[in-house]
Amino acid sequence: MFDRLKTFMAELNGTPEPRDFSPDDFRLAAAALLVHLAGADGPIGEVERRRLGELIETQFGLDDAATSRLLQLAAAEDRQAVDFYHFTHALTNVLDQDGRQKIIAMMWDIALADRTASAVEESIVARIADLLGVSAQDRVRLRHQVEAASGTAFAGPWDRR
Repeated sequence: MFDRLKTFMAELNGTPEPRDFSPDDFRLAAAALLVHLAGADGPIGEVERRRLGELIETQFGLDDAATSRLLQLAAAEDRQAVDFYHFTHALTNVLDQDGRQKIIAMMWDIALADRTASAVEESIVARIADLLGVSAQDRVRLRHQVEAASGTAFAGPWDRR
C-alpha cells in the first residue's frame, strides 16, 4: 500500500516512479498470454514482435521502457508457467466481461499479425477465451472485428495454399 501511495505522490509532483509489475498485475498476466501465443507456432517473427510491443504499449498506456520491461517479465513468466490458469485467474479477478473480451481481441491481433492464424494459435485463443468466460460466439465476433479493423480477411489454417 505504501508503494502505491508513493507512486501516486510522485505522479502528483510530476516525477513518476518507474513502473514495475507485480506478479498479480493483470497487465503481466495478459502480456504473458500474448507472448505465449506469439511464440506458439514457432519463433516470434519480427512482425509479431513489433505488433506485440505496439499492442502492449497502446492498450496499457505504457512508454517504451515500461513496455520493454513488461515484455521481459512476461516472457519469464511464460517460461515458468505450467498452464494458463494462473494468468486467466488473475485476469478474471480484475476484469469485467468487456475487459476479458478486449484481451481476446488482443490475442486475435497477435495471432493474425502475420496474416494467418495457425491451428495452434486458434486453439490457444479458444482455450483462453473459455477460461476467461468469453463465449465462442463472442470469440468469433472479436476475430471478425480484428480482421475488419485491418481491412483484410486473414487466412486460417484451412486456407493454406
